[in-house]
Amino acid sequence: MSHVSSRASHGQSPLRTVQVLGGGNAGSSAHVRSLTAGLVARGVRVTVCAPEEADHAYDFTGAGARHVPVPRSTDPVSVAALRTACADADLVHAHGLHASFRAALALSGRSTPLVVTWHNRAYAEGPRAHLLRLLERRVVRAATVVFGTTSPLVDRARRRGARDARLGAVALPLPSAAASEDPDRPRAKVRAELGATGRPLLIAVGSLDPTRGHEVLLDAARAWRGLDPVPLLVIAGEGPLRPLLQRRIEDEELPVRLLGRRDDVGELLAAADLALLPGSEEARSVLAQEALHARVPLVAALTGGVRELVGDAAELVPRQDAGALAAAVVRLLGDPERCEQLRQHGARQAATWPTEEETVAQVLSVYDELTQPRLLA
Repeated sequence: MSHVSSRASHGQSPLRTVQVLGGGNAGSSAHVRSLTAGLVARGVRVTVCAPEEADHAYDFTGAGARHVPVPRSTDPVSVAALRTACADADLVHAHGLHASFRAALALSGRSTPLVVTWHNRAYAEGPRAHLLRLLERRVVRAATVVFGTTSPLVDRARRRGARDARLGAVALPLPSAAASEDPDRPRAKVRAELGATGRPLLIAVGSLDPTRGHEVLLDAARAWRGLDPVPLLVIAGEGPLRPLLQRRIEDEELPVRLLGRRDDVGELLAAADLALLPGSEEARSVLAQEALHARVPLVAALTGGVRELVGDAAELVPRQDAGALAAAVVRLLGDPERCEQLRQHGARQAATWPTEEETVAQVLSVYDELTQPRLLA
């Protein structure tokens, strides 16, 4: 695959793409940021349609894109803004189910190719489950190509009627060289600041909402209170469950600290003894990838695409099973050989994941495939 869009190499005008992002979880937002930088470097013009706060957090404009603020809404004003932003696009690429639905509405009646990436499986119960199926069908049938970040997501798209569903490479941007030059330098300082000097430090990262399994974490924390020294669990993230979780921590005297939203997760992770992923609908969990890259042993609930992502490089436990989670933590804290084995497996597993270069090359090859003029026979 050429490093430059084939349009540029054939002297055509640059390919104009629009990336559409909804609220965007950390994985899809980081992917769009990485993809934007790679596409711009290869001569592609990129417009990112995303809420204002997403550009503040991920700096799409800093990656060379034009940012058009479009709220996460299907109201007529948002769809009209998206339709205007896509007016001159050669191709539109939407990330996530709801962003894809808005893009499909905005492109209605146009022949502009629509590429969709499903980063996670959406869940709903009762009557909403039926609406979710209808939404998925509407999206995949409007899409020219659907990328699924895991094999189950590709299969799901095909079951919903996708004309062309493929496994999509998604790379997590690696920490900068400066952050990884001396990983031990901030470790003691970070542990002291958190109150984890002389005791194991456990870390979980994720928004404090019901899908993330933080209540299971608190249940498990009761079980390791009896260890000597008592491990400290820190949870980085903010969300609607914070008051409930904080009340439980205080009432049950749990060795847990809620840190709120942090921009130093890399340093926190580097200082930790174990990373915990109690439950996540992310098909390619950002925390799981960061933990393996940072050589921090991971205990993860078996959800979504986690087994496909981590292979044998983590301790996997049943979802919503606080006992199994606690037992895995206690076991690993007492077994340095197993921890070292997980670190080595993690490094090997991380080396199998697609690089940012490979991800951009795959996406760009599909863009070229969908936008090159067809030669008449």
